[in-house]
Amino acid sequence: MKYNEISHFSHPQHILKFEYTEVPFKCDGCKEVGIGSRYRCSFCDFDLHMHCAIPSLSISHPFYTKCSFQFLSRPPGDTPRYCNACEKDVTGFVYHCKTCGFDLHPCCAKLPMVLDDGEVKLYLYRKVSSPCHRCGRKGRSWSYQSACKKYNLHVACVREILVENWHELYFGGGKGSRKLQSQIPSLKNTLQTAHKRSKGKVKKCCEMAALALQFIISAVLGDPTALIAGVIGALMSRA
Repeated sequence: MKYNEISHFSHPQHILKFEYTEVPFKCDGCKEVGIGSRYRCSFCDFDLHMHCAIPSLSISHPFYTKCSFQFLSRPPGDTPRYCNACEKDVTGFVYHCKTCGFDLHPCCAKLPMVLDDGEVKLYLYRKVSSPCHRCGRKGRSWSYQSACKKYNLHVACVREILVENWHELYFGGGKGSRKLQSQIPSLKNTLQTAHKRSKGKVKKCCEMAALALQFIISAVLGDPTALIAGVIGALMSRA
């Protein structure tokens, strides 16, 4: 077996090969959206996030210091369960704490505590005191917040943005929609700004918030590096 190939218990009939894509895919492990690095069986159209293809048997998390999360191939029990990070339903692979009953999607469990490209630095928080740019509320799910604390986005809201923009890719079904839906979700009506500044500063503020959103999207999709190169390239071309 080559170094870029693996066998996996969830798809024992074929070898999965590593590849990189900027077209969104649905992970057959956790049932969530992905982009960037993945392991794939092209014969069966079977895809796994990196975190789902090579999971840790157990993990700890800084937000839940008393918990020990075990990797499970399906949610425990018969009652519906949700991810404590993004508040979305858990329907596939999951990290579960038997003691506390908490659940985390594999990609949510592995969200970087810091996203840093050299210019924009975003920190992951369990709770924040400032409102989210998307929904305007303070509470809810985990959030990424900029170092200057001006930009804040709930992980749950980023999930909703993805669902709104890519729903047709999975449920509308046609190949004709793939090219359109493979782009970064539209930022229209996504960022709420109430800055009472000059137009130039407001524009800069919104550009930074949009850049932050794209970094967070790539992290939520399971590959924090997937979109950064393209974003930086676009910024350089405008300079």
